[in-house]
Amino acid sequence: MASIPQSKSSLPWSRRALHFFAILTGVVTFILLTSGGLVTSKGVGMTVPDWPSTFGYNMFLFPISGWVGGVFYEHTHRLIASGVGLMTLALAGWIFAVDPRRWVRVLGIAAVAGVILQGVLGGLRVTLIKNEIGIFHGTLGQSFFLTIAVIAVVTSPAFIRSGNNERFLAGPLRGLALALLITIFVQLGIAATMRHAHLGLSIPDFPLAYGKVLPTTDAAAIDQINVVRVADGKMPTTATQIWLQMKHRFVAIGIFALALALAVAAWRARGCPRDVRIKTAVIFCLVIAQIALGAWTVWSDKAADVATAHQAMGALILMLTGLTAFRLFRLDHFARQHELDFPTRSLRHAEVVEAR
Repeated sequence: MASIPQSKSSLPWSRRALHFFAILTGVVTFILLTSGGLVTSKGVGMTVPDWPSTFGYNMFLFPISGWVGGVFYEHTHRLIASGVGLMTLALAGWIFAVDPRRWVRVLGIAAVAGVILQGVLGGLRVTLIKNEIGIFHGTLGQSFFLTIAVIAVVTSPAFIRSGNNERFLAGPLRGLALALLITIFVQLGIAATMRHAHLGLSIPDFPLAYGKVLPTTDAAAIDQINVVRVADGKMPTTATQIWLQMKHRFVAIGIFALALALAVAAWRARGCPRDVRIKTAVIFCLVIAQIALGAWTVWSDKAADVATAHQAMGALILMLTGLTAFRLFRLDHFARQHELDFPTRSLRHAEVVEAR
C-alpha cells in the first residue's frame, strides 16, 4: 500500500493543486445550480427549443447578440454546465494520475457518470418536453454537488493528515446526521416536483394555508380557488399540488427538529470534535434562514430571485449535512477500530466487570 504523506509540506504539489481544483469545481457547480434555479424560477427552461445546438448554432458559437431575455438565462446555464462537465473530466483524470486511494478514484468515476447523466437529462428535458425529467435533473444536480464537495474534502491535506489519530465514537450523532441528510433529500424531491409543475404557488399564504392550519381541498373548494387564480392570471391548481406543498411544509418542520437535535447532541457530546460542533450549529442556522426564505418566497408570490435563493440555500444545507455525516461515519470507523465507546457505555461495561 502506498504511504500517505502526514504533513502538508510533504504532500506533493500535484496533490495540493488537485484539492484546490476540486474546490474550484465545487464553486462552479454551485453557480450552475443557482443558474438552473433562475431558469426554472423565471420559467424560461424551453426558451431555447433545441439541444445540444442553440437555435441551430453550435452552442459555443451562438452570437452574443442573441443572448437576450430568457435565452440569456437558458444559454448561459448550458455553457456553465459544459464547463462543469469538462472540469469534472479533468478532475477525475487528475485523481487517477496522482491519488493512489482506490475509493477516491471511485468517487471520481461517480462524478463523471453523474455529470454525463445530468447533461443527458437536461437535453432530454428540452427535446422530449417532459417536466418529469426536470425533477430528476434537479435532484441529480444536488447529488452531484455533494459528490464534488466530498472529493474536495478528501483531497485536502488536513483530511489526509487526520485519520486513525482521532478518538471519538459518533454513535447517535451519526444516526441523526444520516436521518437529516435523508430527510433533506426527500425535501429536495418534493421541491423539485413543485417547481417543475410550473403552476406557481398552490398555497398563496403562510404560515396558514388559505387561512387555515389545514386547507379544505374538496371539489367545491378547488373550483372556488381556481376561479380566483384564473381571475388573477394564474394557472389553475389541484388538490394534489396543494397537499404537495403542505408536505413540503411538514418536512421542513422535520428538518428543523432534526437539525436542532443534531446541533444540541453535538455540543453536549463529550469529546466531540470542535469542527463537527461548528458544522452542526451552522446547519441549524442555515435551516432557520431557509425557512425564512421559504416564507419570503410565498409572501413575494414566488419572486424569481427569492425562490432561487431558497433553492441555493437548500443546496448548501445538503452539502454541509452530507459532509458532516461523512465526517461522523469516518470518526466512528476509526473509533471502533480502537474499541472506543461513549462514557455511559464504558460505565456499563465497568459495572459488568465489577459484577463478575
